[in-house]
Amino acid sequence: MNKTLATFALVGAFSLSAVAAEFITIGTGGVTGTYYPIGGAICQMVNKNKKETNIRCSVESTGGSVYNVNTIKAGELDFGVAQSDTAYQSFKGEGKFKDAPVPELRSVMAIYPELLALVVSKKSGIQKITDVKGKKINMDSPGSGTAMTADVVFEAFGIKRSDLALVNELKSTEGPTMLQDNHIDGYFFAAGHPTANIKDASNSVDINIVPIEGAPLDQLVQKYPYYAKGKIAGTFYKGVTTDVPTLGVKAVLVTSAKVKDDVVYQVTKTILENFDKFKELHPAVKDPLVTKESLLEGLSITQHPGAIKAFKEAGLLK
Repeated sequence: MNKTLATFALVGAFSLSAVAAEFITIGTGGVTGTYYPIGGAICQMVNKNKKETNIRCSVESTGGSVYNVNTIKAGELDFGVAQSDTAYQSFKGEGKFKDAPVPELRSVMAIYPELLALVVSKKSGIQKITDVKGKKINMDSPGSGTAMTADVVFEAFGIKRSDLALVNELKSTEGPTMLQDNHIDGYFFAAGHPTANIKDASNSVDINIVPIEGAPLDQLVQKYPYYAKGKIAGTFYKGVTTDVPTLGVKAVLVTSAKVKDDVVYQVTKTILENFDKFKELHPAVKDPLVTKESLLEGLSITQHPGAIKAFKEAGLLK
């Protein structure tokens, strides 16, 4: 082979590599929440293997669960983190997705438990969920799983948004600042705990996290199988001295049936093969209840074939 032909061959090889590269984006949530660093941790691991897999991963801060699902549907995101209830309702065409179902949505893995927190200033006097009546509450942005879960809780306890003195619909990332500036009495935030968001609030304001418990919660959990009771540890946040009962879902990594099997397989395989390192990357996944086996618990929708292949190779699925 002469030098000219060799050069063309080399250029062709590089061109083929460039064409074959897969660029994927993971939609997360606000930068002070839990989704964003979890998505970043996944991308960090995927990018370490980019020479072998030819997959490049980037993370995007978004409006949260509902936004991620809708943007995956639009083909503008490849993966996203979403609450298991959001994933279920979008897949089934229920709730907010009644007129716009997302049957092509697929689960990859259930990453960690995600518990709803109602963070309030102590001076607000809010001690139980029904005390929000006549108060100023931030519900989170309309495209978030937090807002959807908060509305479900309101319904269960017979609370209407119109019962509040003020309803805010800003991202939960704004919660600590609004609380500090006395613009609100409290805000909802569904996250893996501990989270920087609530730590920020507790460092600037005397806070409480309101318990969500009782017969209405029991009935809610029975009605919706993707919800479960949980407790936010009293050691996580300044000023919170006892464990706080609430309800939660799973934070699920989701994708589309249209995403290539091998791409989903490689992402899943990377997490499973580096699981101990993954657990070190964020406090939410350091929870001893988060295991390789638990990644398969709480999947409320059909799992992607690429993910199934990786879990089977790891001996976690038959």
